[in-house]
Amino acid sequence: MKPNSPLVTVILWICRIVAAAILIQTLYFKFSAAPESVYIFTKVGLEPWGRIGSGVAELIASFLILFPRTTWIGAILALGVMGGAIMSHLTVLGIDVMGDHGLLFCLALTVAFCSAVLLFLSRKSIPVIGKILP
Repeated sequence: MKPNSPLVTVILWICRIVAAAILIQTLYFKFSAAPESVYIFTKVGLEPWGRIGSGVAELIASFLILFPRTTWIGAILALGVMGGAIMSHLTVLGIDVMGDHGLLFCLALTVAFCSAVLLFLSRKSIPVIGKILP
């Protein structure tokens, strides 16, 4: 697959939109102190600052992901936040949180997957190391 092929462009935009949409959609729950968010961050011992901080990080990541020049930065930030979310689900929260049947866990996996794809496909844009990567 060539880096500038139409297929790569379509994959990039699908991953950008999916990741950003999920990140932006969950902000309402974090910033409005929805009971689910408060429960999650209380259970992991990070309420309220972890909830607000992760919301701010997700907001920044979602905007960075949408702009081609900063996609790689947003993807790294989103991977970091989602890595924390996934680890929290696997170690403290469990997959099913407050009867959501694993929806939040699946959304975190989806954002992490899309971010990994974005980071891989935009690796040449990363300053310094992008020139040496294949």
